[in-house]
Amino acid sequence: MDTDEGETVYYVISDLHIGGDEQLGDIEFRDELLAFLRRLETTTESAELIINGDAFGLWELTTAEGVEKFDLLVETYPELFAQLRATGENTPITLLPGNHDHELAAYDEYCDRLAAYNVTLVQDLSMTRSVGEHIIYFEHGHQQDPNNRIEDFGNPSARPLGYYYNTLVTSRAGQLSDRGRYNWLKDVQAVTPTERMPVWLFSKYFYREMNPVLRYSLVPFLLLFNVSVVLAVLAGLDLAGIWSLPFDWITAFLRQFGRTGTAVWFLLAINVAVAGLLVLVGIPLYFIRRDIRKTINRFGVFETDLSVDPIAPYEDAAEKVFKQDPDTVVYCYGHTHRPKQTEVEEGIVVNTGTWLKRLHRRDGLIGILPPVFHPSYQLLAVRIEPCQGGVAVEYEEIEKSSPATEELTRTERLFTIGRESDFSLPDRTIVGSGTSNGSDEESDENAGPSEKASRAG
Repeated sequence: MDTDEGETVYYVISDLHIGGDEQLGDIEFRDELLAFLRRLETTTESAELIINGDAFGLWELTTAEGVEKFDLLVETYPELFAQLRATGENTPITLLPGNHDHELAAYDEYCDRLAAYNVTLVQDLSMTRSVGEHIIYFEHGHQQDPNNRIEDFGNPSARPLGYYYNTLVTSRAGQLSDRGRYNWLKDVQAVTPTERMPVWLFSKYFYREMNPVLRYSLVPFLLLFNVSVVLAVLAGLDLAGIWSLPFDWITAFLRQFGRTGTAVWFLLAINVAVAGLLVLVGIPLYFIRRDIRKTINRFGVFETDLSVDPIAPYEDAAEKVFKQDPDTVVYCYGHTHRPKQTEVEEGIVVNTGTWLKRLHRRDGLIGILPPVFHPSYQLLAVRIEPCQGGVAVEYEEIEKSSPATEELTRTERLFTIGRESDFSLPDRTIVGSGTSNGSDEESDENAGPSEKASRAG
């Protein structure tokens, strides 16, 4: 490492969301988190661990109130709190509240409770740290999200829209999850943006909860739907006497296979009939839906989308921070659960991701089967240190095996072959020194535009 001797190195993590009703209480990354904390317990470097918001899922704990929730956390996770105490004796731990654990800022008692485990609680929206001559700005990021912005920060009665969603929907999912054929409903926390919730629920119902006989009887129709639409159009052209040649070719081809061809023809005939009916019904419905949407927009019923851009608001906020204090070169946030690094004119914007499971929507290869939500983990800590007169930012990934094999059915894996997600992390970046890391320059030739921009400094 290029760190100057005696300079502090900062490790930043966020969005652990530890705690919640019933099934939400499982820490699926427990072993990895404890191992990471043990590493900092024995490190010889001058380091500080910063937990940049949403360490705990206090919104999802609905069986206790106020500081009672902390007692419940300690009782539920004694090994974790014991390790925090041990790690904090060697490496200072600083905790910044997020939206899910906003109550940490609402009750002063939390400061003393956490201090007993060598965790320093900063009851504020943001904080800074010095790295050489430069400043690093930290905030969780929920204040840039209108659905989770807390106008009266520190008020225990503050209730943004996200509070109700998590106390009523997410916590309830944790209570009901083990009633399914598979314990999947607890993954509701990993569904982002929340507008995907209905699609995700339908997907899990189809692949996990639907009666297998019903599901496998629907699969051929759904797979052949696109083909059936084409055949329905050709059949209409044939019946109208406009163009019969393609339909005659298909008929002649299937007859070559005897009974098998007849069976396929029978299946296609059913699909064509249903597809044709859906097409006929769908055309007027499309225009009706379009007219309804125009009417809604005209009245301004939905002036803003529920989805929040995971990048633009934070770049705007970072630019304001950088302009207010030119020494600030890194704006570090979490909240969106998307590990990403982007460049603005005065510095870089760094997202620390999440330790929760992530779900990536993947549409099927063919047909109109429900989309598949591929699960993955991308546990990481962002390491920030002085380097070459500037600040080096590096994503350190913590290995955890993919849950896809266990959690996806054979049908889901089969119909999304080759559509796995790209889990690459940003390269090590140096900002504020006027130069770039040599290894970044060497790999710049093969990098995409966004990657090149993130390396600029």
